[in-house]
Amino acid sequence: MSHKHARGFSFFVLLSLAIAAAAFAAKPISEAPAVTADVTVSASAVQWQTAGSFERLALTVGGPDGYTLHKEFAAGAAPVLRLQDLGAKLADGSYTWELRVVPRISAETRQKLAAAREAGDDDAIGRIRAEAGIDRETAFSGNFAVMAGSFVSNKGEEPAPAGGGKKIVANGVTPGAPKALDVVTPDDAIIQGSLCVGLDCVNNESFGFDTIRLKENNTRINFTDTSTGAGFPTNDWEITANDSASGGASFLAFTDITGSKVPFKVTAGAPTNSLFVASTGKLGLGNSSPVLNVHITATDTPAIRQEQTSGGGFTAQTWDIGANEANWFVRDVTGGSRLPLRIRPGAVTSSLDISASSVVNVNTASGPRGGFTTLNVANSASPANPQIELFNTTKSAALTYNGTVFSVFTNGTPFVQALNIDNTGNVGIGTASPGSDLVVANGGTTSSMNAGDAQFTIASSRTFKENIEPVDTCDLLSKIESIPVVTYDYRNDGPKDRMGLIAEDFHQIFGRGDDKHIDGQEVQMALWLAVQQLTAQNKQLQDRLNALESQVKQQ
Repeated sequence: MSHKHARGFSFFVLLSLAIAAAAFAAKPISEAPAVTADVTVSASAVQWQTAGSFERLALTVGGPDGYTLHKEFAAGAAPVLRLQDLGAKLADGSYTWELRVVPRISAETRQKLAAAREAGDDDAIGRIRAEAGIDRETAFSGNFAVMAGSFVSNKGEEPAPAGGGKKIVANGVTPGAPKALDVVTPDDAIIQGSLCVGLDCVNNESFGFDTIRLKENNTRINFTDTSTGAGFPTNDWEITANDSASGGASFLAFTDITGSKVPFKVTAGAPTNSLFVASTGKLGLGNSSPVLNVHITATDTPAIRQEQTSGGGFTAQTWDIGANEANWFVRDVTGGSRLPLRIRPGAVTSSLDISASSVVNVNTASGPRGGFTTLNVANSASPANPQIELFNTTKSAALTYNGTVFSVFTNGTPFVQALNIDNTGNVGIGTASPGSDLVVANGGTTSSMNAGDAQFTIASSRTFKENIEPVDTCDLLSKIESIPVVTYDYRNDGPKDRMGLIAEDFHQIFGRGDDKHIDGQEVQMALWLAVQQLTAQNKQLQDRLNALESQVKQQ
């Protein structure tokens, strides 16, 4: 149905024009005519008829109480939405739909786009997309309604309104009715009262506080710009209230008539202050007192969704940024709704602070402290000492500094303080108080070494030992004699031209260590025992020599 009414007034010219077009035959957002779509709504299904070449179609449906549905159709498949697709708990009401076209993109174009993205060249991306004809998306949108568990057909006609007015069925004229003459006033017109425009206005209309009222089954305000001079704007606009087709949506919208777009639309039922612009220019979403430039208020997890479709030649990806009483987070929706970044309430100022030189500061804003610093962890209220913990789901390790000792802790109950470096540079393994350049401790047993020492100084008192047994030196010298001393190079760029023993030989003869490793102290002790045995043999020889010399002297 469409109506056209023109009234001339001195101060105000009002054109109310209902566009003769079914709401479901929505126009594409993109100006590219490559793909077209029309929609038909029956009691059991919503079906789109498409023309053109594309890879697939992505359908998004929104409905009452935050209902959403996503569905895709491959090229060649008929895009159709059936009642059962909406789920078992089908709610009556108005639904919106958007059909987004995913174009066919060649492998060569995708490679060029990927290279430009990697290089961060936005100009090249724009040029490549324009050359491929994918610089603007093609999308269609519209509405359908559900009543009593069925779709409302978009082919129905509205009955004549009760209490006045008649149904206009063709060219603004009811068949058989007298045709009213247009009223043309070639002068200013002033109405010192209220104005009602529309077929359903009645005598003695009760205006209340209304100054202007549009009253009929299709209300529109149309702005037709008749400029013809070069350089003057000519775009036509319309303020549209509600769809005119059966099953359509209730809304108020600003329509770009020339561009066939609806850049601004408010659907009936939107809560108070859904969009509020304060006198300061600050924007409130869900509130009327925006504190910052954009202020979002919701009863549960106010969030922003950032969705990249695949229509521009890149992989589709969706991210959410949200906040609630548990955390502020970034959510990778496409990647399984993981939360790669979370900040908990109560985190101290500069819990994570990245400096201008790209130094990552934790619990401080005063870094970097050294020219080579990339991570600067400062004291916080708890724990008292800065700490880095490394956790692999079952076990963990930690790095800490208490102002005197830098420590590495390994997993334990509690943590085991495994490695310590004090402010003088002494290193302690198993001890927090190394008294030498390097100290290795295990319980009460320690070994230490200073720069220039050839051997460790070890704790070797009987008070540190138990189960003390002498070593059998039988055949010791022959055992040592059977183990060759060799020179060798380590493989895989290891040390070259070394001299020593082979672990397999030592293990086979002495039964100590294993066939891959030699304990240097055991080798030393074998040599010590050999010296003891040679000393004993030397003593026996010396005693024998002394006895022989004594016998010679007696002869």
